[in-house]
Amino acid sequence: MPEAIDHQRRRFFGLAALSVAAVELGAATIAHAQSSAASSSTAKAGTTFGPLKQVRAGVLDIGYAEAGPADGPAVLLVHGWPYDIHSFVDVAPILAAAGHRVIVPYLRGYGSTRFLSEETPRNGQQSALAVDMIALMDALGIDKAIVAGYDWGARTVNIMAALWPERCRAMVSVSGYLIGSQAVNARPLAPAAELSWWYQFYFATERGRRGYAANTYDFARLIWRTASPTWDFDEATFARSAAAFDNPDHVAITIHNYRWRLGLAEGEARYDAYERRLAQAPAIAVPTMTLEGDANGAPHPDPAAYAGKFTGKYEHRTLSGGIGHNLPQEAPRAFAQAVLDVARF
Repeated sequence: MPEAIDHQRRRFFGLAALSVAAVELGAATIAHAQSSAASSSTAKAGTTFGPLKQVRAGVLDIGYAEAGPADGPAVLLVHGWPYDIHSFVDVAPILAAAGHRVIVPYLRGYGSTRFLSEETPRNGQQSALAVDMIALMDALGIDKAIVAGYDWGARTVNIMAALWPERCRAMVSVSGYLIGSQAVNARPLAPAAELSWWYQFYFATERGRRGYAANTYDFARLIWRTASPTWDFDEATFARSAAAFDNPDHVAITIHNYRWRLGLAEGEARYDAYERRLAQAPAIAVPTMTLEGDANGAPHPDPAAYAGKFTGKYEHRTLSGGIGHNLPQEAPRAFAQAVLDVARF
């Protein structure tokens, strides 16, 4: 898929400044999922996961939540930037109640996930995150899983399905096909599309790196507001996820991810073979459900623009009711239903 489409899909951010408020952290026991996509648009931080687990996997000690029977068919749920595992806090119990073993990991640079060595590069390139997830499955003894995600998480599960289809029973991907390449990213876009990537160019500068480090919470809150303009999340909900950004590697991973996309930062040689394959925009043959919200503040193409990249059994659903970019948290029941349905493809 052309990377120009990828650029125009992700996020459009308004020019007006948004006010910010004080935050308070909410925590409680995990509760039942909300009854409909529409009712989930008003988020309250009344739920959380139980005690998290840790496992050494590849170059990381990965923090993750787990729900459901240990012998159930596995589902791996992968979050995006700048969000965290709580995007799935109301999805996980629905899937667990249906008999699935649900794994919800913190990506590198988030929450309790840590690098095992100080010498490991703080690398945010696309294939590195997918390799992390394969290593996690290996460490947990999971041979095959349904993989599902949005934003960085959607790109990650796309790459898993493209490079390791034997490990992916099926896939749910918000906003379709997100695999990119540095070569295509080097091509300039139309001015309006470039404007939507203002933060990527900000991160390309030292000023941007320092600005993100100094204002991480306010930066993330701005993106939450603009990417999901009708999502009425409260400040406790935001703070519950923002705690994950206190990870010592969060800023480095974020900055490297966006600089790598533009060819302004080197990747690691260990991932070169993967990136060469991904640069060819490989088709995905595993059974796939793509989702989109009707109020996504990020630019995104018509599903017809990427439908041809999925060569196995495929379905697309557009969710109505004011659903924005963080689709699984805004519409948990609809997201969970997509996972349950794709399992039957």
